[in-house]
Amino acid sequence: MDDRRQSLLAGARDSIPILLGMLPFGLICGAVSAGAGMSLWGALGFTWAINAGASQLAAVQLMTHHASLVVVVLTGLIINLRFFMYSASIAPHLKTMPLPGRALLGFILSDQAYALSIARYARQDAEPVNKPYYFLGAGLAVWGSYSVGAVLGATAGAVIPPAWDLGFAVPLTFIAVVVPAIRDRPTALAALAAGTVAYFADGLPYNLGLMAGAVTGILIGYLAERRLARA
Repeated sequence: MDDRRQSLLAGARDSIPILLGMLPFGLICGAVSAGAGMSLWGALGFTWAINAGASQLAAVQLMTHHASLVVVVLTGLIINLRFFMYSASIAPHLKTMPLPGRALLGFILSDQAYALSIARYARQDAEPVNKPYYFLGAGLAVWGSYSVGAVLGATAGAVIPPAWDLGFAVPLTFIAVVVPAIRDRPTALAALAAGTVAYFADGLPYNLGLMAGAVTGILIGYLAERRLARA
């Protein structure tokens, strides 16, 4: 087995603990889109084209309130600003992949696939992997689980009782990814700062609290690493 296939399978295998959390998330997105009046294929196409649950839910909500196309698009872009940071961070690890391959990796980029891959690349005690193919395996597994949930949500979401609040699965997937990545003081401080700011800024419009938390976490982690290097 060559290193590309081995790394692909390793990425998919390492993502297994978070896949069960992605199913309900995809189900919510599919059900909300179908509930807004979209056809089955319209809901699925909308889900797969956007491939970002938070911005999809916001877009559907705005469309149901007859917001203009400009407002819908700008809201989605603001919510997804974190992917610019993800892309800049992970790009050096994927530079050996040809441009068409990098375009595919960009499409399947998600919070979970990014965090899982970055954590794996930083491990010194693990067997080296082909980084682009590891990310491809993790990204496809997450996308596949999310897509299966979207299909279930778009076809059967209407019969799910509202009391079944499936939204709890979303933070669980992030917890499963973030906790193993906290390995030293800078990462712990970054996680604490990001979580604190995101919590208190949760009321900001357009989901900007998430962006504020992410920027704060990066800044605190960077400063902590610089201070540790000087010590």
